[in-house]
Amino acid sequence: MKKSFLAAIFAAALLLGVSMPLVESAAAPAATTKPAATTKPAATTKPAATTTPAATTTPAATTTPAATTTPAATTTPAVTTAPQQEQAAPLTVGTRGDAVRAVQKFLADGGFYAGEIDGIFGPVTAKAVKDFQHSTSLQVTGAVDKETFTYLERLAGEPSRYSRSLIMSASAYTAHDPGNGSYTYRGNLLRKGMAAVDPSVIPLGTRLYIKGYGYAIADDIGGAIKGQRIDLAFESRRDALNFGVQKVTVLIID
Repeated sequence: MKKSFLAAIFAAALLLGVSMPLVESAAAPAATTKPAATTKPAATTKPAATTTPAATTTPAATTTPAATTTPAATTTPAVTTAPQQEQAAPLTVGTRGDAVRAVQKFLADGGFYAGEIDGIFGPVTAKAVKDFQHSTSLQVTGAVDKETFTYLERLAGEPSRYSRSLIMSASAYTAHDPGNGSYTYRGNLLRKGMAAVDPSVIPLGTRLYIKGYGYAIADDIGGAIKGQRIDLAFESRRDALNFGVQKVTVLIID
């Protein structure tokens, strides 16, 4: 009804030449449909963290090749030894010089010689040489040949053979002490290697070895040297004082 009425008015207007504005339709246009909510694109997945490549392994240190062994030095051929000269003559009674002095020193240090070390090969030196040769099972000649001298050089050590040993109280003395002379009871020059003893315990002339002192000859006596006492000679008072008084082991060699 409403539509026919409107149509009639419109037709009349056309006939009368009257322009009429178009009347909007009463009917409300259909509600505009809202476009569907735009779907947010799915969150972009972060690419997986790039794995740091494993640390590059440093190649093992190059092994230095073993040092080349230097070939052994060529052995120089031995020098041809010149023919030995004729062996020196043995030292005998009447010989003098440094060689005799060396022999006397060896004999004195070994307790075989009580005489002066003067470089003169006399009867006393010859007797000491014989005693030494006898003790070492050498041929007893009284002369010092190469073999005897070699044995003398080995004389410094402690003896391997002795008849008995004594524990004694040892003191020290010199030719410079008040009341002492320069010679022993047996008439030999007082020096290191001489010992004063009680002859009833150790006979005079006996060869001794005292540990801590060395070889000696029982060559002197003393008023206070009785029983298990021994007095050892030194060259200087300082050495004698340093030795003092001590217990020693005395080896009786012969």
